[in-house]
Amino acid sequence: MKKIKLNHVAAMLLAGALLSGCAGMSKMKKNASDIDYSVTPEILETHAGKVDVEVSVRIPANYFNKKATLIATPVLKFEGGEVAFAPKTLQGEKVQGNAMVVPYETGKTITYKGTVDYETAMRISDLEVRMTAQKGEKSLDFDPVKIAQGVKATATLVQNKPANIIGKDAFKRIIAETKEADLHYLINSANVRWSEMKSEDIKALNDYFKTIEADANKEYKGIEVSAYASPDGAIDFNEKLAGKREVTSSKYVKKSMKKAKLSDYTSEEFFKSNVTPEDWDGFKKLMKASNIRDKELILRVLSMYTDPEVREKEIRNISAAFSEVKEEILPKLRRAKFLVNVDNIGKSDEVIEDLAENNPVELNVEELLYAATLTEVASEKLAIYNTAKKQFAGDWRAHNDAGMVLFGMKKIDEAKANFDKADQLSANNPVVKNNLGAVELVKGNVAEAEVLFGAATGAGQEVNYNLGIVAIMKAQYDLATQQFGECYAVNSALANILAGKYTIALEKLNKNTSDDAMVDYLKAIVGARTNNNNLIFSNLKSATAKDASLKAFAKSDLEFYTVFENAEFKAIVE
Repeated sequence: MKKIKLNHVAAMLLAGALLSGCAGMSKMKKNASDIDYSVTPEILETHAGKVDVEVSVRIPANYFNKKATLIATPVLKFEGGEVAFAPKTLQGEKVQGNAMVVPYETGKTITYKGTVDYETAMRISDLEVRMTAQKGEKSLDFDPVKIAQGVKATATLVQNKPANIIGKDAFKRIIAETKEADLHYLINSANVRWSEMKSEDIKALNDYFKTIEADANKEYKGIEVSAYASPDGAIDFNEKLAGKREVTSSKYVKKSMKKAKLSDYTSEEFFKSNVTPEDWDGFKKLMKASNIRDKELILRVLSMYTDPEVREKEIRNISAAFSEVKEEILPKLRRAKFLVNVDNIGKSDEVIEDLAENNPVELNVEELLYAATLTEVASEKLAIYNTAKKQFAGDWRAHNDAGMVLFGMKKIDEAKANFDKADQLSANNPVVKNNLGAVELVKGNVAEAEVLFGAATGAGQEVNYNLGIVAIMKAQYDLATQQFGECYAVNSALANILAGKYTIALEKLNKNTSDDAMVDYLKAIVGARTNNNNLIFSNLKSATAKDASLKAFAKSDLEFYTVFENAEFKAIVE
């Protein structure tokens, strides 16, 4: 009996201890509503694919049991699942452990920060805190406490449509062409010699005159005759001599044009002439190109004199002292120069289009690449670029531009294959690097895309635009606004909204002339963030009229939570 009595007493004592432990935790559970929570931001937001939360928790005095431990876990609940943030452990003053201590008499304010990966379903969600108290081997779950509702997902509205860059053709319908020839004279003479008429330069000029008449694609624009005297004579003598040379050279070339049946182009409209008494520029050019010893010294000495008479004297002295100057340089300056100007007229658009379809071998690479720009039909463009790839396999542009068309058709893997080939043909080409970056971006490989866009620096504004998309995805909103610059695209306006620059965002949206429903939707968000209900409702009406799917999205978009119960809002989104 005595033994039984002792066991009974022991059991009573143990039960009392357990009840005492549970009683302490039960009191904490009962008074859990005394704990104050302040969530920043009040409505959670997603940025860079994450949902961050900051909670200030005020635990009141005389609350936290000195022998208890409390494990608090923020949990985001949504349809189809839930995601827990990292738990936070707190302990009473008499607990032996490494957790944060909460004094019983004073209580404590703590700040909790956590992050989880964003899921689309989180837009409609509840953030609650789940707590479990522990004392010894006993534990007690508290009732969950809701502390926030939903996630704003405005940052996910970024349009992942990076810009490609075309490998531009160099086609020019009109190509200016010049033909130059020199007619040389003897010293102090203005007579055209028979030997000069037979020189290679003049013979080539006369042959060129004949091609102008024979080639219907050549349009004659005029001829310039420039007569010179070498700078080794007196200025007044040289003026008269150069003038006489202009007369004889003009007479000669007009006669040659008449033989080539170009007499209609010898009128003042097409025939220009001028006289240069001292060909100092020609002298310097020939000297620099020569192998004459001390030529730099000669040019430096002559450049010291600005007085024409002094310079002439020095040149005569040089000519006397240096036979090479006298024999190689000065004779070439006693001349008249003929400069014929012609425009080569290329194929018309109609001809190029016909040849691209029916006989592309008649087109050079520039004409063929240009042909693809004459149609807006993607399949027709691709067919032309594929032809260019066959005919001009070594030209990177054909592969790059075919990749652009395929990218626009959302055939991303085929586009990449073409961009890769272009990259092989033209290594480190910034245009190709940008397009390869666009591929990586739409595949979700943001880091790889950013590296490739960096390698594309200088290729065009398209690169900056694409880097702006990357910056939004990385939640670098101020940087994104800089990358987009003056651009009025939806992404540019979105970056400004996310950066809190609502006036700029609205200006950009107002200047955007596209029919994209997102233009109106973002205007509505600006209205929500600036407490302008008229801006909200008018633009939501327009946006949902263009894209009915936005009704359901707007209905649960917490950007508009302040008007959820507004009758006009309900009428728009129902």
